[in-house]
Amino acid sequence: IEDPDAADLLVPTDHPIGTKRIVTDSHYYETFNRDDVRLVSLRENAIERIESSGIVLADGTRVELDALVFATGFDAMTGAIDRVDVRGRGGRALRDVWSEGPRTYLGLGVDGFPNLFNLTGPGSPSVMANVVLCAEQHVDWLGDCLRHLDEHGHRAIEASEEAVEQWVAQCRDRAAATLFPAANSWYLGANIPGKPRVFMPFIGGFGVYGEIIADVAASGYKGFVLIRD
Repeated sequence: IEDPDAADLLVPTDHPIGTKRIVTDSHYYETFNRDDVRLVSLRENAIERIESSGIVLADGTRVELDALVFATGFDAMTGAIDRVDVRGRGGRALRDVWSEGPRTYLGLGVDGFPNLFNLTGPGSPSVMANVVLCAEQHVDWLGDCLRHLDEHGHRAIEASEEAVEQWVAQCRDRAAATLFPAANSWYLGANIPGKPRVFMPFIGGFGVYGEIIADVAASGYKGFVLIRD
């Protein structure tokens, strides 16, 4: 980057390396050497307002634009399901149960919510690995689980409270042994005002997690309660 001021803005200084996603795209940084590209730090000079011709910054600078692309509301891992009124036993709302952070067993079950499977959500590797592979891993496990329930005359499966507590503690302890909690990232919900600061994914690795859920299935779904009637 030829402009030292632009280079300084692009060097991350508020988190340890790797605790937020690293830019690996080819020629991304070279983009800022182009004459038609201007870098503005919204932390230092926020957008004051949007007008028909572009934006006005806090210091009064007007930036004329043909198009404005922006994103809001990126409430990762729990945001989508929070917007659905999921109810469990006794009419409990999942958003209330998760008011201090998501609680799951393996990221697959929640005590008090039989037959609720939140695939690639909190408590699983999800965004810490290839999410497509994570989805396939969960769907394969769930397919085998449903087949097991059908073959043995069960109509429901529910995580036990003890299993949930132990898994939440394991996820927390694994994360605490890393630098990830040191960053104000969306992994902890830090981009959403008022959201509990809880490191949501399982950080032990895709392969390790696969071994854990395979062992749970092979043992007859330990940690779950299988319900016949």
